[in-house]
Amino acid sequence: MRTLILLPPAEALARLNAALESSGCALGVERIPTAHAINRVLAEAVRAPVDVPEFPRSAVDGFALQAASTPGELRLIGEVRMGEISALVVHAGEAVRVPTGGHVPEGADAVLMQEHAQIDARGVVRTSVQLKPGDNVIQRAEDVRAGDVAVPAGRRLREQEIAGLLALGITEVAVRRKPRVALIASGDELVPADQPIQRGQVRNINAPMLAALVARNGGEPIDYGILPDDRAAFERAATRAMLEADAIVFIAGSSVGERDFVAETVARMGAPGVLAHGIHFRPGKPTLFAVCDGKPVFGLPGNPISALVTGMLFLAPTLWRLQGAHNPPEPAYAHARLAHTVHSPRDLEHWIPVVLARDREGRWIATPFTVKSNLIFGLVRAHGLVCAPIGIETLHADQEVTVRLFA
Repeated sequence: MRTLILLPPAEALARLNAALESSGCALGVERIPTAHAINRVLAEAVRAPVDVPEFPRSAVDGFALQAASTPGELRLIGEVRMGEISALVVHAGEAVRVPTGGHVPEGADAVLMQEHAQIDARGVVRTSVQLKPGDNVIQRAEDVRAGDVAVPAGRRLREQEIAGLLALGITEVAVRRKPRVALIASGDELVPADQPIQRGQVRNINAPMLAALVARNGGEPIDYGILPDDRAAFERAATRAMLEADAIVFIAGSSVGERDFVAETVARMGAPGVLAHGIHFRPGKPTLFAVCDGKPVFGLPGNPISALVTGMLFLAPTLWRLQGAHNPPEPAYAHARLAHTVHSPRDLEHWIPVVLARDREGRWIATPFTVKSNLIFGLVRAHGLVCAPIGIETLHADQEVTVRLFA
């Protein structure tokens, strides 16, 4: 009878990351429209082809002038309209009306806010405010200078990077290809979710659930359907996945029963092979970590809660690592006080679902609850997870805890 040799979760993940690092495998590059590049990872640094802004702009509605002419009276000599570069030249004692974002004419070194000025019918602008050079002016190249690296390689593109690239006139970018992730569910009891089930059967929810997690984390899921509990079927699926996927996820079959074929299948898929089989972790103790010829391979538990939590904590960061992201999405956290005491196995890193609510003082209260790992609606009701680290047997009532929030 095979047995699991348990490792701490951090050590298992570290082994995986080290093996991926030494493999040197990188995803290919493709060019896509900048406007469609949200959450994609930039493959090449982008240098600014122009200054931004390309001309000095006013930060307010008001009057462009020489700061040395304030306070005092100034003669209004014209107006700048939006979208034009003015030919006016501002001398001492003169002012030009400018809108927010408008060009600051030559000779002016500050802008007087409209609220700080009075103007009479003769076109005389009066102010009691003392300005200094640069006040209310956005200088040319203040945001980015031509030739500078505007966005470095490895940056996961967010809304602000997309806006910045478009401000530079860059409408197409080189990004890492999305990692293709083979999702291989197994079990004689499984049927597709869109089909009726008979007694003893279970709908296959794990593959669609993990497909959603893969897509959320920059990957392209490939659903391999449902494998029977058959050694040859596992071998065929593994051979196919090694040819067409960048990462492989076996769902169920990673434990040590007679019909659990993942470990022996993965052992033949490539070097270095299985790095960890079994972790000090709940839910998901039989999780398997491997790298086969440069491709990460996971054996995730078949119970839905175990599959989702291990997928969140181990598969998701691996997908961003494959893409070379230097700024992967960070999980959101909340600080709360426990509503009641909860006990944990001393030898396991235990992730406990909680429901959050605010007390009368507005503080978060986290109520932990027990849920069997095959009952997915336990996580539907939960707002997040609290971790009891290895070596901690009790989290006490009213203790402050950190809640990892579900996205």
